[in-house]
Amino acid sequence: MKIIEKLLKEIEEEGQKTRKMLVIVPDDKYDWQPHPKSMPVKDLALHIADLPTWITLAVTTDELDFAASPYNPGDVNNTEGLLTLFEKNLAKAKANMEQVTEEQLDEPWTLRNGAVVYMTLSKYDTIRHALAQTVHHRAQLGLYLRLLNIPIPGSYGPSADEQGL
Repeated sequence: MKIIEKLLKEIEEEGQKTRKMLVIVPDDKYDWQPHPKSMPVKDLALHIADLPTWITLAVTTDELDFAASPYNPGDVNNTEGLLTLFEKNLAKAKANMEQVTEEQLDEPWTLRNGAVVYMTLSKYDTIRHALAQTVHHRAQLGLYLRLLNIPIPGSYGPSADEQGL
């Protein structure tokens, strides 16, 4: 299996896990946050739904400069809108991945804010970074939901809720 096929498989699998988590975000908890320094549920869920766009950015651009293009994941006010945004972003990411070549994955991609460079990675590593961020923030959302006493789905096997623990 070639690397693009492997990445597409992983994007699809992580998309399925992410969808299961996003679908249970309650509309009436979008402003809730577990701590004053934590993101509200809405911001966290919106960031997760937006993360597939970073795959698109990795394969269609050479950089993201926040000074030239401030980060704006959009706005949603309910879970239906959240899922619509996620599905659109995921479909676009997969379509863009199908168009890239393995050689392009070796090219550099930079994240910056004007003259301040946050990171320069290969496009492949940028895609892997976006997937890692998805897993990280999805787990963070799982904790939020657990604190709200909402049963959470398993990601890599059954959750304690699914096992009846």
